[in-house]
Amino acid sequence: MNNPLQSPSHIGYADGKYVLPPLPYAYDALEPLMDEATVRLHHDKHHAAYVAGANAAAAKLKEIADGTADAALTTPTVRNLSFHTSGHALHTIFWTNMTPTPKAAPAGPLAAAIEAKFGSLSAMLTVFKAAAAGVEGSGWAILGIDPVSRELVVCGAEKHQNLEIPGLVPLLACDVWEHAYYLLHQNNRAAYIENFVKLINWDDVEARYEAATA
Repeated sequence: MNNPLQSPSHIGYADGKYVLPPLPYAYDALEPLMDEATVRLHHDKHHAAYVAGANAAAAKLKEIADGTADAALTTPTVRNLSFHTSGHALHTIFWTNMTPTPKAAPAGPLAAAIEAKFGSLSAMLTVFKAAAAGVEGSGWAILGIDPVSRELVVCGAEKHQNLEIPGLVPLLACDVWEHAYYLLHQNNRAAYIENFVKLINWDDVEARYEAATA
C-alpha cells in the first residue's frame, strides 16, 4: 500500500533544497469555504517566500561554516532559518490537512486517541478552535503529539518557530496569520476557523498520527 505521506504535496525537501510542494487540489477546490484568490496568494506567494528564505539561510550558514562569510552573521542567519523553515514545514502540513471532500470524523487509532484524551471529537475541536482564536497576533493552532507523554495535545504557537512544546509532532495545523483568511473573512477569524474545521482531511491527520506513533 502506498504511503499517503509520500505524495508530492507532502514533500518539502528534495535534492538538497527546500521545495514548494504542489497543492493536492485545484486553487478553487475549497470554495466557498476557502476562496481561490486567498489560496493562490497564500500558496504561491507566502508559502513560496518561506521556501526561498529557508534556502537562502541554509546557503548562508554553509558559507559561514566554509569560512567564506562573516561568522558575525550567524545569529541573524540562524533566526532566519528557524523562521522560514518552521513556516515552510507548517504550511506543508496545513495544505494537506484540508480536502474538498472531507469525511465527518477520524477513524482507527487516531479516533481512539482523541476519545481517550479529550472525551470526544467535539470536545477536542472545541479546544482546538479556542486555541486558534486565542493566538495573539499571528500564529497557529496545532493538534500534535507531546514528545514527553506521547499523548495528543492542543497548543497555540505564536509565529512559526515559537512552538509551545519543543519537539511537538504536528498532526493538524490551522494557520491564523491574517494572510490565510483576510481577503474572504476580513477580521472574522472565528468564521475562518469554523470553515477550516469543516475542511479537515482526517485521512491525512490519521496517516500522520500512525506514522508518528509507529
